[in-house]
Amino acid sequence: MIKTLLYVIVRLLFRVKVVGKFQRQENHTVIIANHQSFLDGLILGLILPIKPVFVVNTEIAKRPLVRAFLSLSEYLAIDPANPMAIKQIIRLVESGRAVVIFPEGRITTTGSLMKIYEGSAFVTLKTAATIHPIIIEGATFSTLSRMHNEHPKRWFPKITLTYCTPTRLNITDGGSTHERRTKSGEAMRTLLQQSIFESRTPNTLFGAFIDASESYGYARPIAEDTKQIEYTYRQLLTMALGLGKLLSHHTATGESVGVLMPTAVPALGIILGLNAFGRTPAMLNFTTGSDGLQSACTAAQIKTIITSKAFVTQGKLESKLEGLEGIGILYLEDLRPQMKLMDKLWLMGWGRWFPRTVMHKSVPKDPAVILFTSGSEGKPKGVVLSHDAILANIAQLRSIVDFSTEDKMLNALPIFHSFGLTAGTLLPILGGIPLFLYPSPLHYRVIPEIAYDRSCTILFGTNTFLNHYGAHAHPYDFYRLRYVVAGAEKLSESVKELWFEKFGLRIFEGYGATETAPVIAVNTPMAYRSGTVGQILPGIESKLIRVPGIEEGGILHVKGPNVMSGYLRAERPGFLEKPTSEAGDGWYDTGDVVTIDEEGFVRILGRVKRFAKIAGEMISLESVEKLAICASPSHFHAITSISDEKRGEALVLFTTDQELERELLQQAARVGGYPEIAVPRKIVFLDAIPVLGTGKTDYVTLKSMAQNI
Repeated sequence: MIKTLLYVIVRLLFRVKVVGKFQRQENHTVIIANHQSFLDGLILGLILPIKPVFVVNTEIAKRPLVRAFLSLSEYLAIDPANPMAIKQIIRLVESGRAVVIFPEGRITTTGSLMKIYEGSAFVTLKTAATIHPIIIEGATFSTLSRMHNEHPKRWFPKITLTYCTPTRLNITDGGSTHERRTKSGEAMRTLLQQSIFESRTPNTLFGAFIDASESYGYARPIAEDTKQIEYTYRQLLTMALGLGKLLSHHTATGESVGVLMPTAVPALGIILGLNAFGRTPAMLNFTTGSDGLQSACTAAQIKTIITSKAFVTQGKLESKLEGLEGIGILYLEDLRPQMKLMDKLWLMGWGRWFPRTVMHKSVPKDPAVILFTSGSEGKPKGVVLSHDAILANIAQLRSIVDFSTEDKMLNALPIFHSFGLTAGTLLPILGGIPLFLYPSPLHYRVIPEIAYDRSCTILFGTNTFLNHYGAHAHPYDFYRLRYVVAGAEKLSESVKELWFEKFGLRIFEGYGATETAPVIAVNTPMAYRSGTVGQILPGIESKLIRVPGIEEGGILHVKGPNVMSGYLRAERPGFLEKPTSEAGDGWYDTGDVVTIDEEGFVRILGRVKRFAKIAGEMISLESVEKLAICASPSHFHAITSISDEKRGEALVLFTTDQELERELLQQAARVGGYPEIAVPRKIVFLDAIPVLGTGKTDYVTLKSMAQNI
């Protein structure tokens, strides 16, 4: 009777939503769940359709609140320090009783998955039990959680339980007991991360923004830029709806609207506002030339571009805009006076208070944003990313990294780049993480100062940018940083050493592509291996397809919910070219040659197009760049190839080291074990290696320079 009454009260007060159905099994059963609050055991005990035995720490079991719950359920109190504890659980499972275990062993203090104790995994391995993952969501907002003060709390938050697919741990035979135990722990961590990702709810970008506003509080300060105005969720919502309303007078539902803006809060407002009114923001690269902009506009059928007069003047973009044909230009400064009285009344009296009633009824598979490739292989291609693709990638990252409301992110990466948009801007906004947006990654002295002044804890960057920040920063500028994530280009050993020696920070290298929204793999504190880009994210399938002439690894093909909807090309304006590859429909060919080890860590060998065939032998151009770094570690180097009548192709090395000669390269090659054929015969000195606006080396320009030598 008491349990039935509690069931009704808990379901009503916490509005408990159950997703999926518990699938009963005939064999041994172990139920695992993430641990968000002291409510978890109570809710599971009331909701589960079976009567399991809860495994509880003896110290936790002594607490009055926990004791009250345990009186309603069967439990086994164990001492984690006692080696016999695991045997007790194993005997219980083998007796046929279903057992509930929280593998983290403690309530989360980050809102994310914490360390997984190997003992719980070893129990399932020894008993060959079927594992039933259950994901608890929303309990971190309870006053009975262990989240810190920055995390919003309330008495009765909405809680969701998701039953995930039952499975078993598959650990290959062989190895010592310790090795099998370690592997089972890693497999359990991977399973929980995968389950957390699978438990996500389909949504749209603007819908997810409203959800975040409600979860973290409309009054929470969330975004700031160089104007030093902290915008709350409510203020950002008001800006987005206001801009969206004004732009809706100049554009049509379903239209792609060009956005030519720096990394600043108004740009974020435009993106959210266009989404709210059923338009698709097409993020234009302002560092490209007029031809590139025109091709992008043609491919995405852009009729209107929204920008800022101040930005155009400061960036000297007038000539680029004047060269565009058939494109209307809207300036933010001209839009503001167009806000009519009825628009203001609608916005202030209704829209900002009831945003769900005014947002366009989009579906998760609709286009959310269009980004453009750099055009290094021809004209820029439009990459259409759906709401689901972007939100899936954010969910994938949040399932493996412990970003929390205690953090503060600094993003200076351009928002026309997927790394700067998804990871650097949308991830923090949708996760309750305060964000500082800075308009240029090239201000190498200013950015460390901002990180220091704003006590930032998370920084994303490319190898090039991080190298300059590290060189110009004071050793104490990054005193609060705990996550420095590098992507978009290969992280060099010299940059890793610089950051570790000067700041005591380990850089987490990741890997991705615009077409995958963008992250495919990343190193984390729980899964890190130097020299790799980490493990592939949950929810992504991968295949390696061998390349003739390249003995190690293969071209990486990926498939998952974060993969693009397709390409838009200037040759066929408006036609969506869906992803397909040698691996099949829906697969994306990354063009990167990689290896994946037994534990799933990905090592990038190079772009398949960054291999040169010299005298019949395939040479990785990235390995040649590493050779140059070995010979001259304090300078910058880039390698390209040109056709050669005698040898097929010839290598051309560009360097900022005036004293680097072929003899030094040959010495480094002998020490490092590089073949003689990998030593460039042509060396060209440059004051600076050209880079793209995204921070990547501009190999197109270098190729052109090499051909003209």
